[in-house]
Amino acid sequence: MRPRLTVRPPGLADVAELVRAPAALSVVGDTLAGLAAARAGTRDGAPTPLRARHLLLPVASACLYLGGMALNDYADRHVDAVERPERPIPSGRVTPRAALAIGGALTAGGVAAAGIAGGRRALGVALPLAACVWTYDLVAKDRPAGPFVMAACRGLDVLLGATPGRLRSALPAAAGLTAHTLGVTVLSRGEVHGTSTRVASGVAAGTVAGAVAAAAVPATATAGRPVARWTTVAAATAYAAAALPGQVRAAARPTAANARTATRAGIQAMVPLQAAWAARSGSLGTTALLAGVAAVGQGLRLLARARGRAGVSIT
Repeated sequence: MRPRLTVRPPGLADVAELVRAPAALSVVGDTLAGLAAARAGTRDGAPTPLRARHLLLPVASACLYLGGMALNDYADRHVDAVERPERPIPSGRVTPRAALAIGGALTAGGVAAAGIAGGRRALGVALPLAACVWTYDLVAKDRPAGPFVMAACRGLDVLLGATPGRLRSALPAAAGLTAHTLGVTVLSRGEVHGTSTRVASGVAAGTVAGAVAAAAVPATATAGRPVARWTTVAAATAYAAAALPGQVRAAARPTAANARTATRAGIQAMVPLQAAWAARSGSLGTTALLAGVAAVGQGLRLLARARGRAGVSIT
């Protein structure tokens, strides 16, 4: 009689590694920036009331992102077995079936949280966002449309945060995060075999344009509030300072190592970019919160380096 094989459920640390838990800090700011823009964009000038349930929007965003990370490793399990055997699935710490179940559960949880937070209006954004996440990870990632699908995920994530107010007011912020994500994703395709000077230079030019666009504060957004205006400029400058040096180095020497470094820096730069768009909407509280998120993220990265684990890749 053949012995029955028992499959050990993955541990909490294994699941956290599978979903890249610390990387969720780079995505919650999407919904916060969208909410700040929507609340500032009302017709009568009075901000949209912030309800307790609206705080579930960043939770929904994080769940959808973490679910996407699990799906990413499920889709890449055969490649990872050769190139990254230490990851949870090829190392045997998480089974493919468990990874798929975790991805599905987090996606369902994210959509449910969005529905509770904003009802049908939020579901109208969360469902296409979830579809884009699954499409990218399971179908489009290695295809020419992949970077555009990934960029759409970020843009929809910003609009998800704006569902309690006017979606139109959050379109500039959504466009800014979409453009940045497109550049980072295109550059990430050179993490293994190297990128090209043309690609890296184009992404760097996009970063400059994105910083200028975020810093161009309209008078109606921060009228009579010089602190908000200067905070916007400072956050946009921090964004450029975080993303641009690595992209310039990749343009000068388009090696795989430089592409990886520039990609990692581009992911980390999303938080100051979100802060810039939040400050542009006059929401200094959200900007301060995102500054705290950036500080926590930096602390986690330093801790990871001390333990010998490098940063998080977009792939």
